[in-house]
Amino acid sequence: MEDDSVFSVQWADLPLSMAGSLSAEELLYRYLGYIRKFTLTLIRPKIVENGIEFRLITTGLSLISFLPPEYSGEFATLRICGGFLVQPRQCDRGELRFGIEHLPGSARASLQLSDFCPLLLGGRSPSLVRLWFYRLTQAAIHRLVTVRFLSLLCHELAGPSAGVRVVNVAVRDGKPV
Repeated sequence: MEDDSVFSVQWADLPLSMAGSLSAEELLYRYLGYIRKFTLTLIRPKIVENGIEFRLITTGLSLISFLPPEYSGEFATLRICGGFLVQPRQCDRGELRFGIEHLPGSARASLQLSDFCPLLLGGRSPSLVRLWFYRLTQAAIHRLVTVRFLSLLCHELAGPSAGVRVVNVAVRDGKPV
């Protein structure tokens, strides 16, 4: 974005009959379980007294820390509050938001990362090298994880033969990362 923070959103539109009683809270907790499985337990989401941490293996190292979930209507929001992957001076910015929005005839399951300031970018006006390194590592992993999570969700709700199609859509102005 203009302020060199990262914005990313992925969603899946599901027929209402498949979405059933899926809630943003359930989507959040499914995602936490998925992170553990997808990373072969290398990253372990842990619910702690002051929120949720994505910890590396059995260490106490939090890759990213969140305040406790906040629920508002169709959304569950995790506010970023620290972690190794976050720029130290920007720990109080950013959020990961899970949503189940009811649209006419469908439900949209979404994951949105906004105002995130990754350590790999190094701060405002990152160098081209940092930008490419971030793009090829952390950004690529984030996109892969969320797209696969939503695909898996579709297959769990509609069956393994359900078709899933990935479409790139620009929803905000900014530099593609």
